[in-house]
Amino acid sequence: MVSISQESRDETEQRLRRVIAAAELVVFDGEWAFFEAPLDQPPALTADLLAVVRDEDRWSWLAPGGGTDGEHFAVFSFHFPPDLDNSGFVGWLATEFKRRMGTGVFVICGHNSARGGIYDYWGCPAQLRTEAVRVLRELRAVR
Repeated sequence: MVSISQESRDETEQRLRRVIAAAELVVFDGEWAFFEAPLDQPPALTADLLAVVRDEDRWSWLAPGGGTDGEHFAVFSFHFPPDLDNSGFVGWLATEFKRRMGTGVFVICGHNSARGGIYDYWGCPAQLRTEAVRVLRELRAVR
């Protein structure tokens, strides 16, 4: 359910800090990468794929990076408790990463009704994993 709330900037900050503190955070091991294939060659769904999406002419999937060329990412996820207003979370956390680390991120969302609803996979450049985890720990600290 999408929440509609009117709150001050400070109220939003405090609410989203409670959200990140209450969320289940998983930091995935290793490096991750995106792979691609034409629409007529979809990827085989295996347990190591975290996400599969497509546009008009290609499949794209996120999987362990191994020795592939291209960008490699550190990946982490959030599952949110039910009945907790997490509206604005993606924009807030993406802004915090940009402000604190100078990097953009990618976010892929899914839904699991058995675990509270919407969940997010986040990725940042693999070389920033340690710094990203530090930022997440700081933001999750209860103030």
